[in-house]
Amino acid sequence: MIRLLALDMDGTCLNGRSRMTEETIRTIRKAADAGIIIVPTSGRPLTCLPYRMTQEKGLYRYTITSNGAQVVDLEEKKTLFRMLMKRERVVQFLRECEELNVVRMTHIQHRYVMEGPLMEVAGRIVYGRDVDGIRRVNDMEAFVEKLYYDIEEVQVYFFSGRTRRKVAEILEGYPEFSSAFGSKYVEIFAKNTSKGTALNALASRLGIAKEEIACIGDSANDLPMFEAAGLKIAMGNAVPELKKKADIVAYSNHIDGAAKAIEQYIL
Repeated sequence: MIRLLALDMDGTCLNGRSRMTEETIRTIRKAADAGIIIVPTSGRPLTCLPYRMTQEKGLYRYTITSNGAQVVDLEEKKTLFRMLMKRERVVQFLRECEELNVVRMTHIQHRYVMEGPLMEVAGRIVYGRDVDGIRRVNDMEAFVEKLYYDIEEVQVYFFSGRTRRKVAEILEGYPEFSSAFGSKYVEIFAKNTSKGTALNALASRLGIAKEEIACIGDSANDLPMFEAAGLKIAMGNAVPELKKKADIVAYSNHIDGAAKAIEQYIL
């Protein structure tokens, strides 16, 4: 019997327009009402979880955010687990990227911090109210340097293959960081941080066995989460390596694949 359902957000519970449909939210609510612990397990920071989901009172208590950097108990208002990057090292990395044609983002204290106005405007167009929790700064390096907090995640957006390679070269000098490259950006977090590590920590705390955990995802950053779950469901739009590890391949996020999978294989 499934007791905990870990749900990726973008590309899984959200459709191609980065919106959560009524069918999806209704099915997640049905699972919660059946006693299944719903855990949003996202690359986003806590304050940028999908607005539609945050409006459903009592839908979930625990969150895994910033690709596993933080696990939070919202009811107790307590952080249960964290793996953060040292602020001083993040400042050094940002400084090395300063001369490159890149845009730098960070997740700090559960908030998404964006550099420059253009990315903020683009974010609001694409994600709507989901980005109400963002903060914009003009110089990321200067902003981080003045903080007293360590960092959940750094994102660097690049605009050419040459810049991508240069960022990768810089990262070789930071063995305490892990990274996941996409076609246009790289996500950077503390070594050994992953959705899987965070999910294991939460499940251990709650006394839930691996075979009692189901997860649904679409991206390479969901692979560690698959290792922590007994039932692994990949979206129809998932990357090939995730589909290979999956027990079930669901329909695409364009046609409420996550909702259909929950209904058919979990409920």
